Amino acid sequence: MTSGPRDPGLQPERTRLAWRRTTLSCTVAALLAVRQALNGGAGPVALGAVALSATAWLGFLLVAHRRVLGLGAARPGPLPARGALAAAACVIALAVFAAAMVF
Repeated sequence: MTSGPRDPGLQPERTRLAWRRTTLSCTVAALLAVRQALNGGAGPVALGAVALSATAWLGFLLVAHRRVLGLGAARPGPLPARGALAAAACVIALAVFAAAMVF
């Protein structure tokens, strides 16, 4: 069983869509953190968690934007280890700050 020739344009497009989807998810999580803080009486801990969540969201947004721009090249290179580490750290930080706001 043989398949047709590989289209090199599809993989970067799928990757671009995945980055956009993940960015949207992080945006929703950050907005829910703000909503939770405002509904729960914005104390100093909640405001600190919101500020840290916003910082983590902005960091992820920067990494995602750079990656999406890099995927526009004719032959995009792999995501640098530094970018992958930064994206993972921002997502984990966002989850930790969100959990801190709930408890």
